[in-house]
Amino acid sequence: MTPLHATIVQAAPIPLAISDGIVAATDHARRAIADGARIVAFGETFLGGYPLWLDEAPGAALWDHPGTRALHRILLEQAVTANDPRFAPLQQLVDDSGALVSIGAHERVRSSLTNTQFLFRPHAAPLLHRKLVPTHGERLLWARGDGSTLGVHTADWGAVGSLICWEHWMPLVRAAMHNQAELVHVAAWPTVRDTYAIASRHYAFEGRCFVLAAGLVQHRADLLDGLARVGGDAEAAALLRAMPDAILNAGSSLIAGPAGAIMAQAGAGEEHLSAALDLGAAREALAALDTDGHYSRPDIFSLRVSTASQAGVDWD
Repeated sequence: MTPLHATIVQAAPIPLAISDGIVAATDHARRAIADGARIVAFGETFLGGYPLWLDEAPGAALWDHPGTRALHRILLEQAVTANDPRFAPLQQLVDDSGALVSIGAHERVRSSLTNTQFLFRPHAAPLLHRKLVPTHGERLLWARGDGSTLGVHTADWGAVGSLICWEHWMPLVRAAMHNQAELVHVAAWPTVRDTYAIASRHYAFEGRCFVLAAGLVQHRADLLDGLARVGGDAEAAALLRAMPDAILNAGSSLIAGPAGAIMAQAGAGEEHLSAALDLGAAREALAALDTDGHYSRPDIFSLRVSTASQAGVDWD
C-alpha cells in the first residue's frame, strides 16, 4: 500500500474574521496539497480562533460583562452555518485534488455557537463533528454537540474521524470511535501541551491508528487584528487588551503512529508538519491489540450510542 501523505497546518488563525480565515485556510491547504498531502488537518476552531479571553482575560466570566457579550455577538454574526457559501473555494480545492481537509470552526446552530470540526471530502457534503462537552469556561460560549456527529468518513484507503480537545479523555467516546475502525484520527487542540500529547499518543496506541494532533499559533495581537477586520468594538477591545501581550497558543503539533510513537513534532511557531503514514502498520498492530475486537469483552461490557439529533423541538 502506498504511504498516505498527511500534513498538519500549524498556523495563526484570523480570529473573529471568519471569511478572511477561510481564505487563509484555503491557501494553506492548497500549499500542503501541492506538496503531496492527501489529508490536511488544522487545529481547534482555526476558523474564528480559539476564544482565549475565556482563560486569559480577568473578569471575562462576570455576568453581563460587556466585552464578553460583544465578542459573543461578533462570533454569532461571523460564524459558519450549514451549507455556508463561503466554503465554496475550500470545497472546490478538495473536489479538484481528491484530498481531505479537516478544520475547526465556530458554527452557528440556530441561535447557539458550537465548536465544530469539519472534514471536507471530495464531491460530498462536509462531515461534521460537534464537541460534545465544552470544557470549563468554554461553556460560556459553546453549546453541546450530540451523537449525530460521531461518525467517520470512509476514504478509499480507510476511515478517518476526529475529536476535539478534552473529548480525548472521555473513555466511552473513544470506544465509540474505535468501533468505527479509524485508520487516521484528527485530534484538534488549541495547543498540544504535554498532557495533550500524552492523550493523543494514547489514542493512537489504543485505537491502533495514526493521530494528527493539530494545534494553533495565536498571539493577543492576532485577536485585536481580527476584531479590527470585523469593524471593532471598544468593549471587546478592552477585554482583549486585558490578556497578556504574548503568544497564548503555542502549536506543538505532532503526528503519532499506531504504536504511540511520535513520527513528527512541531515547535511553537508556524509550520506545515508532514509525515508519510504506512497504513499497513496500523493493521499489523491489531495483531497484539484490538480494543474493539479480540481485546474486548462484549459479553461483559456494552455501549449504546444515541445518534439522534437532540434539537429539543420535534416538528411533525
